[in-house]
Amino acid sequence: MARKHLLTSVSALPTQKPGAGNSAEARADYARRGASRSMMQSLDEMAENSMRVLEGETIVTLDPDLLDASAFVDRISDDEEEFSALVDAIRQAGQSSPILARPHPDEPDRYMIVYGHRRARAAKELGIKVRAVIKPLEDIAHVIAQGQENTARADLTFIEKALFAKKLSSSGMTKDTIKTALTIDDTLLSRMLSVAENVPEAILDAIGSAKGVGRDRWEEVKKLVLDPARAEWAIEFVASDPFQALAVEARFNALLAQLKKARKQKPRSNKPLERSWAFAEKAVSVSTKDAGKAFTLSLKSKDASGFGAFLSDQLEDLYQKFQRTETQRTGD
Repeated sequence: MARKHLLTSVSALPTQKPGAGNSAEARADYARRGASRSMMQSLDEMAENSMRVLEGETIVTLDPDLLDASAFVDRISDDEEEFSALVDAIRQAGQSSPILARPHPDEPDRYMIVYGHRRARAAKELGIKVRAVIKPLEDIAHVIAQGQENTARADLTFIEKALFAKKLSSSGMTKDTIKTALTIDDTLLSRMLSVAENVPEAILDAIGSAKGVGRDRWEEVKKLVLDPARAEWAIEFVASDPFQALAVEARFNALLAQLKKARKQKPRSNKPLERSWAFAEKAVSVSTKDAGKAFTLSLKSKDASGFGAFLSDQLEDLYQKFQRTETQRTGD
C-alpha cells in the first residue's frame, strides 16, 4: 500500500540561526540520527496503521498457530542473525507493523500469510499473538501483494525473485500477473525464468539465497552449466565436503571460479541432459533432451496435442523473439 508521510511537518527541524556554533550542529545531527528519528519512525507507523483502519483494514491479533505459510514460497532461507535481531526488537518494543493474512482457502478458522512470515515466526517464538490485517484475497491478488511488498522492501535476492517467478509460472499464473507482482518487464522476467529453469536445483539448493549476487553473475553461471558435462561436474562439486564446509556467503563465488576453470578444459560428454516438469495442474507434461547440437521436446497429458499444435504455429514468432532477446542480452 502506497504511503504518504503524514508527519513531515513534525519531523522538520528548526532553521539554525546565523552564528550558531559547531556544538549546535552536532546536537541537530544527533537529533536526526538518534532518538528523534526513532520516534518519527514509530509515529509514522502509527499513522499508517490509523490509515489502514480508515480504509477498512482492521488490525487484529491472532494466535500464530492459526497461521499457515503462503503457498507461493519466495525465500530460499532465512538469515538467522537478522531474524534474531527482529525477535529482540519485538521483545523490547512490540510488533509495530502488522502482517497481512487472508482467510485460508481450504481450512475454516485458519489463515494464510500473504507477507510478514518472519514477524509471525518471531511472535510464535516469543509466545505472543501476532498483529495482523486480514483481507479476503484470491490467489492472484495474494501473489501481487506478496511480491510487491518484498520488492518494495528490497528484501529478496535476484535468485529468490527468479525462483518465485518460476513457481508462479508453474502454478499457472500469467506473465502479466508475475510482472505486476515483481514490478519487472518482459525482458527481466525472461532472464529470471531462464536462470531458474536452467541452473540445476542441486546447485540452487547448495548456494542458497546468494545475497549481493545480481543478474549478470547468475547468467554467467547459467551459461556455463548449459554444457551437460559441466553441469554434472558442478553438481558433484557443490555436494563435496570442501564446498559444504564453506560459509554460505562464499559459495557462489567459489562455484563460479571453479566453473571458469572447468570452461578452459572444454569438457565434453556424450550423455544428453534430460529434464521434465509439468504445469497448469498437470494438463501438460514436458520432457526435454539436450545433446548439445540436438534438442528434443516431448509433450504428454490431456492438452499435449492441442498445445503441441499451438507451439508449431508459433515457432517462427518464438524464434524471432528469441533472437531479439539474445540481441538485447549481448548488447548490454
